[in-house]
Amino acid sequence: KVDKEHRGIPKAVFLEDVDGYMKSTTPEKQATTVLKEFDEQLQKYKYMELNLMQRKKRLRAQVPDIEKTLEIVNHMLKKQEEFQTHFQLSDQVHALATVPPTDRVCLWLGANVMLEYSIDEAITLLTKNLNTATVNADQLDDDLGYLSNQITTMEVNMARVYNWDFKRRKAIAEGPAK
Repeated sequence: KVDKEHRGIPKAVFLEDVDGYMKSTTPEKQATTVLKEFDEQLQKYKYMELNLMQRKKRLRAQVPDIEKTLEIVNHMLKKQEEFQTHFQLSDQVHALATVPPTDRVCLWLGANVMLEYSIDEAITLLTKNLNTATVNADQLDDDLGYLSNQITTMEVNMARVYNWDFKRRKAIAEGPAK
């Protein structure tokens, strides 16, 4: 059973009374059917968790890149003279470059797109992107914590239904002897 949502993640409702729940389903379902439905919901939660973890990993990787770029642009703003630096051509290849004084920078925006900005515009954009990435990463942490609770709730619900069914079957097998 699913209740309210948390940023698009449905809430798993804890089954307080398994016997009452099993009797209230119309028509009365077999435990295997209920377990299958719960397992499907659990798999959806795990899929959401995987996607959120991948997004968090990408965001956490972006933050240092944005910080590094912001630091370089701030350095260029303060140092209005020619300077030399090493820059990365590929993973293992770096080159020495002489950077003349400038008031413009080019930033990679992704998807093979580079735009030229004034240094002030670049600082504003990078600061905004850094704040957004940090807020989004924090929200993902919150969502992952919430999702973890929903996964635990569904696992407990499944265990309770399984135990309920086991006791029911055992009582049926023992018959009216007790």
